[in-house]
Amino acid sequence: MQLKRAARIILVGAPGVGKGTQTERLMKRYPQLSSVSSGNLLRDNVRNRTPLGIQAESTMRAGSLVPDSMILRLITNELTTRGWLSTPASTIPLTLNTTATTAATFNDNPTDIDPYITPTNTQITPIKTSDDPTASFILDGFPRTAAQASQLDQLIPINLVVHICTPISIIIDRISNRLVHEPSGRVYNTTFNAPKVEGKDDVTGEPLTKRSDDDPEVWKARLRNFDQTSLPLLDHYDKKGVLWTVEGNSSNEITPLLFEEFGRRFG
Repeated sequence: MQLKRAARIILVGAPGVGKGTQTERLMKRYPQLSSVSSGNLLRDNVRNRTPLGIQAESTMRAGSLVPDSMILRLITNELTTRGWLSTPASTIPLTLNTTATTAATFNDNPTDIDPYITPTNTQITPIKTSDDPTASFILDGFPRTAAQASQLDQLIPINLVVHICTPISIIIDRISNRLVHEPSGRVYNTTFNAPKVEGKDDVTGEPLTKRSDDDPEVWKARLRNFDQTSLPLLDHYDKKGVLWTVEGNSSNEITPLLFEEFGRRFG
């Protein structure tokens, strides 16, 4: 199916709720839609030894978290390179320099000049977003807090935030019965997506294992933490009028509702 305008989306939901599944299904149904993962961008920049990647790696090796401003720069650079963001003065993608044009300082103000990105004008020009349907994306991994969302608002106008709700008891049951094939990342579940041969990967026949952190008590703590951090984030987007909530006990229940709403807004 085809989109009529650009969709800039965030999926919010507790760990184990099926955000990855819904992302894959949306992209399959709407080929113009892409996934932009902040985690993948960070890993790619570190692996490719870009200036931002080197700075991020140095920060992580020092035992510190990568600052929000750096994640925002990675996202902005990716979207600009794809031609989905531009400044009125130029549509040329931002370029990562091999050396800084000024002393490299990173803080949490996303509008600060970045010496590793050109153009580094002293006057920051407002960024414009493309409304072409091919500029549609699901942003994964960022923002996770209301403060991060406020910073993102200055750069990218998100036009749909989907809050996926599944009862905690079902999430815990789902995680307790999850098996993975570590080399490929394939995931199975003994209750609704069992392997063809018990305990074996369907493709390679290799043994399946449980993730070390797939412990019910660990997950209960993660879910409590998600509730605490997500409520201000959801409230932020609710006030902006872009929040939509969908409830269901399984991905198969949620997907048709999501397709219907997505088509109503962008189809």
